[in-house]
Amino acid sequence: MKAIVGYLKNYLYSVNKRLFICSALFVALAIFVNYYFDLNGWINSLNDGQEFLSWYILFQIAFSFAYLLPALWGQNKVFQHREFRLLLLIAPVLFAWKMSFDFNVPITEDWVENAYWNRVLYWVFKLLVMILCLLVVWGIFDRQQPFYGLRAKGFSLKPYGLMLLSMVPLIAAASTQMDFLSMYPKFHNVTFLSGGRSSGWYKVLYELSYGIDFVGIELFFRGFLVLAFLKWAGKDAILPMAIFYCTIHFGKPMGECISSFFGGLILGVVTYHTRSIYGGLLVHLGIAWLMELGGYIGRMYTGYH
Repeated sequence: MKAIVGYLKNYLYSVNKRLFICSALFVALAIFVNYYFDLNGWINSLNDGQEFLSWYILFQIAFSFAYLLPALWGQNKVFQHREFRLLLLIAPVLFAWKMSFDFNVPITEDWVENAYWNRVLYWVFKLLVMILCLLVVWGIFDRQQPFYGLRAKGFSLKPYGLMLLSMVPLIAAASTQMDFLSMYPKFHNVTFLSGGRSSGWYKVLYELSYGIDFVGIELFFRGFLVLAFLKWAGKDAILPMAIFYCTIHFGKPMGECISSFFGGLILGVVTYHTRSIYGGLLVHLGIAWLMELGGYIGRMYTGYH
């Protein structure tokens, strides 16, 4: 735990303060625009092509912001590198596809079963596509390093377990809030399930599949967006990733969206120093399942439906 605190202190001491303040103000403005004008809802109401393009523009602006400002100030020269410019354009494409692609495969004639299995396979399919795309990018640009943070050397479970425990009181408090309970547990949103289909292994399998999604998120944000870009930007690759990461939470409760920016920074700093995403994955996945558990318990005690 001391090592992680040291990583964070070192980052806060060395980060460009003017850039950090400008980025924080940019994130605050983006969050205000989203929740005041329901930007997320508007994008989701578009057809597939328009939705993809809208997410791409949003993600490109968010990801580029903290790279562009220092370049405009004459403080870095990352845009001189052709590979950097290419990856800067490619990265938002991958996640815009993930956000906009509608997975709908005919599996069975029972529409309830078909809808359920499409929900379960949705995260698995998108993870496989994300891994395949990142493998291609890694094979072209980054074969000199392990595949985007999949390195267990020096990994210690204890500090991340302590980080996860520190989140329990916050999640417990959030579990009493109506905006939280309207989102969690995710299984509750599978409204077409009823009776026996809404219990037992249906829930377990759904939650396991939901957890798989966080493997792709950590691999993309902390693995790809930090470890592929640090060769040009060093520690300055962390801030653009955190801004981008915040925007994918625009459909979540506002408190979760705001905290995602700071959570992204912390996990990015840890990945930068350890060159591994396993710690971040443990924390992220643990928090996700704790929030699901908090949603189940919160609904039980508040009577929320």
